[in-house]
Amino acid sequence: MLNSLLGALESGLLYALMALGVYITFRILDFPDLTVDGSFTTGGAIAAVMITGGSSPWIATIAAFLGGLAAGAITGLIHTKGRINGLLSGILMMIALYSINMRIMGKPNVGLLGETTLFSSVSPLVFMPIVVIAIKLLLDLFFRTELGLALRATGDNKRMIRSFGANTDYTIILGLSLSNGLVALSGALIAQQSGFADISSGIGMIVIGLASVIIGEAIFGARTVFWATLAAVLGSIVYRVVVALALRIEWLEQTDLKVITAVIVIIALVLPTVQRNMKQKSIARRRAAEIAQTPGHKSVGGGF
Repeated sequence: MLNSLLGALESGLLYALMALGVYITFRILDFPDLTVDGSFTTGGAIAAVMITGGSSPWIATIAAFLGGLAAGAITGLIHTKGRINGLLSGILMMIALYSINMRIMGKPNVGLLGETTLFSSVSPLVFMPIVVIAIKLLLDLFFRTELGLALRATGDNKRMIRSFGANTDYTIILGLSLSNGLVALSGALIAQQSGFADISSGIGMIVIGLASVIIGEAIFGARTVFWATLAAVLGSIVYRVVVALALRIEWLEQTDLKVITAVIVIIALVLPTVQRNMKQKSIARRRAAEIAQTPGHKSVGGGF
């Protein structure tokens, strides 16, 4: 049981960067970016190929981040300059990245067993908290800058921010680049931790990222950017813990992971609505009781 929880914590920290990337597009920019499924694999592919080619794992990881930045920028250009719907732009880039990733890797799977990676000399449980906290705090600082505020304003009200002279095309491209850079960075770290990069590793990543963000916001709230990014990180860990516990149920198998993810997301989406409705009904009943107790109040339909 303890090993399962430690493994879930480790996975949650590795996927936390991907959750932060998804948070930027879906919460900050309000952009349904499906590039994530492709850019995650791109990060793992670049890191794996460079490490097996003799490059430093640090340089390979940075290159993976830059690859994600490029993928996000292209999606942004397709949307802003090509005037193509945001959802379709992400789908087109995701499809293109499948072939690009195969070109990078040269084969469906690249092994890293026996190679020197970032985790060869340090445990992910020691290394990842430092990386995740550092990136989370840097994001918090960025969103307080003038450019970061413009990025947030673009997601809130694109038309209004344009009226103030801001270039929303630039902020959208920047947000998508930063998001997919973090996703690719997560893919590179996970490839090094697991010992291989696979062409299909990114399938369903967008759902996992959304699950992490939604669960985090439902449990920890998102009052400010600081709390929202923290919720995304903690949501990633909670999601992995829930999945680890669910897979311990006898009649569930590893192949049921996608179904478990879908159920978790549905519950996370429905639960806040149910809580809000119950709270509104409670307030309505309380007000009705207060009105009924008001001196001189006459109930409707009373006697003459």
